[in-house]
Amino acid sequence: MRLGAGGLLLLTGWSFNKVPTGFVPTQDKQYLVAFAQLPDAASLDRTEAVIRRMSEIGTETAFEVLAKARKLEAQGRNVVHLEIGEPDFPTPPNIVEAAERALRDGFTHYTPAGGLMPARQAVADWIRRWYEVEVKPEQVVMVPGSKNVLLFTMLALVEQGDEVIVPDPGYAIYGSAATLAGGTPVGIPLRERNDFRLDIEELKSKITPKTKLLVINSPQNPTGGVLSTRDLEQIAELAMRHDFYVLTDEVYGQITYDGQHASIMTVPGMLDRTIYSDGLSKAYAMCGWRLGFAVAPLPLAQKFETLMINSSSCAAAFTQMAAIEALSARSDAAVQAMVGEFKRRRDLVVDRLNALPGISCHKPLGAFYVFPNITQTGLDERVLADRMLNEGGVALLAGSTFGPSGKGYLRLSYANSIDQIEEGVKRMKGVLEKTAARA
Repeated sequence: MRLGAGGLLLLTGWSFNKVPTGFVPTQDKQYLVAFAQLPDAASLDRTEAVIRRMSEIGTETAFEVLAKARKLEAQGRNVVHLEIGEPDFPTPPNIVEAAERALRDGFTHYTPAGGLMPARQAVADWIRRWYEVEVKPEQVVMVPGSKNVLLFTMLALVEQGDEVIVPDPGYAIYGSAATLAGGTPVGIPLRERNDFRLDIEELKSKITPKTKLLVINSPQNPTGGVLSTRDLEQIAELAMRHDFYVLTDEVYGQITYDGQHASIMTVPGMLDRTIYSDGLSKAYAMCGWRLGFAVAPLPLAQKFETLMINSSSCAAAFTQMAAIEALSARSDAAVQAMVGEFKRRRDLVVDRLNALPGISCHKPLGAFYVFPNITQTGLDERVLADRMLNEGGVALLAGSTFGPSGKGYLRLSYANSIDQIEEGVKRMKGVLEKTAARA
């Protein structure tokens, strides 16, 4: 801070998410402000505190790229959307009808914080049917979107200085939620040569006396990697030996193509140290319904209920009633049909990407993402992702937005039609050819 001309002060080294009224930016982190508009010291301290907290948490890049794509579309550009992980199918009609019945029957009021007991029982029944594991309905907590499970787990378990091992590349919210809770995220690389599964020996090297929690995600976003039963058994052995919890994000658990999905919940001894996170968004094409659920040891489930009371109060009653229908065997055929179509799209996009110059694409075993390797193009993945959007009209994500181990990769979602996937890859080829011609 130093005196400027005309009764102004020059502030240097300041950073604001929103520039305060009366502050005139001059250069990076420099602002001119009149004496009369200069905030008091306490106000500036509060502003700095907000900046610090917000600067320590991340965001979800897919929504940022979507916003850029929408802006281009508003200018008249045509964009192929391969960035967002949202099924393009409608919600199955039997689920919609169940929601309509619930609305007519008066399920429009508050529910208990943990959810309606019939919905919690439906989750417990589905867990038994799908995984052959017995859980009590009281261990189930219904939440308005499964991100709440991630955040609640961090807030309930992680204290200042605790370490949380997270997949790298991985869903950015894991590390963000750990940081917000006061923990330190520690990345465990997922490498293409290991089919994007974590390496157990490398995991051992990441475990310290400060390790409180390991986050696993299988099938995985962004790579489509799937942990094997043997992987899960070895992870479980480490968790029990070193006394840490495992948060298993299985929101893509029903979307696998070459073999049955396995859950660490099924490993003997792990129910008491596993937090299972799932939701209806992906398998049932219900992203906009905002309903997820946790299955946790009873003391933790009770803490999650307290956190629900302190945040969202409860998940919407009619969506919980719809979940009972979604998790019934009556919805199995619709899910299987969607998975069959995703597999057809996966096979197509992998073949098409492998035909592009400088790109190689590993075939994923689950979810609806591909994670092509672009290192042979010689281009930075963020630069290439920007070119694909701005020059080619293809919205996709740079792999490094999911962590340092994503460098040299792109992420594409094939939750779009065959025609759109074909068009998107065609545009990608055009951008690559133009880039090569400029070199």
